[in-house]
Amino acid sequence: MSIPDFQTLMLPLLVLAGDRQEHILSETVDALASQFDLSEDERRELLASGRQATFDNRVGWARTYLKKAGLLEYTGRGRFRITERGLEVLQEQPSEINIKFLDRFAEFVEFRTNEEEAR
Repeated sequence: MSIPDFQTLMLPLLVLAGDRQEHILSETVDALASQFDLSEDERRELLASGRQATFDNRVGWARTYLKKAGLLEYTGRGRFRITERGLEVLQEQPSEINIKFLDRFAEFVEFRTNEEEAR
């Protein structure tokens, strides 16, 4: 299997957080790698910069985007939990969560606008 992109990771990440517990990012990366049946080689594959594992980076971006949409909240360094809005989204039982899905949230649109203006 190839390494999933960050948008593919959004829904599984939110589902994992749906237990309302505080989660540690490193443990979440491990859980999602198992869920996607990634090999050790895939887990070790690095970004072009050579400084971070590609999969870890993609999980981090999925978490960031979910946070910017108000579906997750940071509870400390490398820690997060689902928000009420996140629980409401899970009740909708979406088939996927991606950037287009997150555009329904004003905070996310503002984040993306600011991100584009910074380029």
